[in-house]
Amino acid sequence: MVDIETRWVQIVNGDLLIDAYLALPKEGGPYPGIIVFQEIFGVNHHIRDVSERLAQEGYVVLAPALYQRLAPGFETDYGPADIDLGRQYKDQTTADELISDTQAAIAYLRGLGQVINAEIGTIGFCFGGHVAYLAATLPEIKATASFYGAGIATMTPGGGLPTVSRTSEIRGSLYAFFGDQDASIPLEHIQTIESELHKHGVRHHIFLYPADHGFFCDQRQSYDPAAAKDAWEQVKTLFQSVLKAP
Repeated sequence: MVDIETRWVQIVNGDLLIDAYLALPKEGGPYPGIIVFQEIFGVNHHIRDVSERLAQEGYVVLAPALYQRLAPGFETDYGPADIDLGRQYKDQTTADELISDTQAAIAYLRGLGQVINAEIGTIGFCFGGHVAYLAATLPEIKATASFYGAGIATMTPGGGLPTVSRTSEIRGSLYAFFGDQDASIPLEHIQTIESELHKHGVRHHIFLYPADHGFFCDQRQSYDPAAAKDAWEQVKTLFQSVLKAP
């Protein structure tokens, strides 16, 4: 573990300024960069905690606010009303906006002196797991960890062909994490995703745990410590093996 520092920053994307949480080692470098994609609940404590844990492993980590256009500063908890509000904002996002924001985040990371320019990974949870799969189509993304991203096999943000139809564009390595008790992601959806990854020769691994949606988040009732622990080790293995070592 390394000592880290954290701060809020703003990413420039045309006329839009995107709030983002930055966590990075205090000394040394350069390090690989990682983008963390939020759940529907904003860049809340859980997302900041994940960012800090990754920074402690020796990465420069950026968590952009994906709802910046709709609700600047938005973060919430995990109650029923919070879920309803988060879904309302999610339903107003588009794939083009999310890709554009990801490209702006990549540019921000590469503009930092502490980042190895060629080495960018992503990790996302829930809505962010879907965004991570979508962002994996960008050539700059070398490693992707997608956690329980619902809808990958059936839709894309803003409408159009489902995100899984873009699997052929993925050039990096992708690990996807699911719970077999997750009603929002039926097993046939996971099988469709894995079939497409195999079909297009994407380096990948699918992890299926006896757990529910949100099993990685220790602030949710569905938290599963055993699944979360194993998944975290797999994430570290992915980034250590694909991204250049610090």
